[in-house]
Amino acid sequence: MGNKPKMFSLLWGSGIVEEEAQIQCKYHVPTIQLLKFNAGEAQGSYEIRFCHYNHEGRFQRSPLILDVEDIPRLKQALQNTPKLKKLLNQMVE
Repeated sequence: MGNKPKMFSLLWGSGIVEEEAQIQCKYHVPTIQLLKFNAGEAQGSYEIRFCHYNHEGRFQRSPLILDVEDIPRLKQALQNTPKLKKLLNQMVE
């Protein structure tokens, strides 16, 4: 991520994207984000968002679809997100 944190806003709160793993693919940019809530009902909590962006960087409001051949590259991107990686490991261990 760059110097300026990405912000998000949902019905139950808003905050920053604390960590993000992202890869470029042919049709879109698959992304896994660790959301940190700073305001609203969810203030003080974390959530994981599976999403994607288009190649111009616009957030897409549709399901994340990931080609199985891209899993190793997304796994590599997660090496730079220690908190997110730890939480995702809890899902599969």
